[in-house]
Amino acid sequence: MSAAEELQEHVEHAQAPFDKRVAATMAIIAAVLAVVSVLGHIATTDELLAQQKASDQWSYYQAKSIRRYQSEFATDLFASMKNEAMSKQYANNAEKYRSDDADIQKEAQNLENESHLRGRQALRLHFGEVFLEIAIVFASLAILTKRAFVWYGAIGAGAAGAVIAATALQFS
Repeated sequence: MSAAEELQEHVEHAQAPFDKRVAATMAIIAAVLAVVSVLGHIATTDELLAQQKASDQWSYYQAKSIRRYQSEFATDLFASMKNEAMSKQYANNAEKYRSDDADIQKEAQNLENESHLRGRQALRLHFGEVFLEIAIVFASLAILTKRAFVWYGAIGAGAAGAVIAATALQFS
């Protein structure tokens, strides 16, 4: 074996621990990415579900408002026909619908707020995913180029992604 070949072999052995450290870093980043990705999908699904429930609640509110208006119209109609019994019955119905409106509206607004909260959480988790994916790319480049500064960039991007994703929990 020539001196150049022996030197090359020592260089390759010296670099192998670097590759192992970078590969271990990649594995950790990939595991965190998997968790963040699943949490992002769950938050998105919760956002859509809450928005659909809010939409249903607003539809219910609108239906009750239409019934209230119809009862008020019937009250006026029967009052003009001097039918006090029917007028009073529809006035009571209108009052019941009016009292229901506030509760239904409050529930719809709560569901909208829940949807917005889940949307903010999902957005943070998705941004965290982006940084974690960039970290994996940098780690791959570090193995290919054997450059420590690229590996440090991967660690930095991975840490940034994990922190950004973790901030989604502050909105809980």
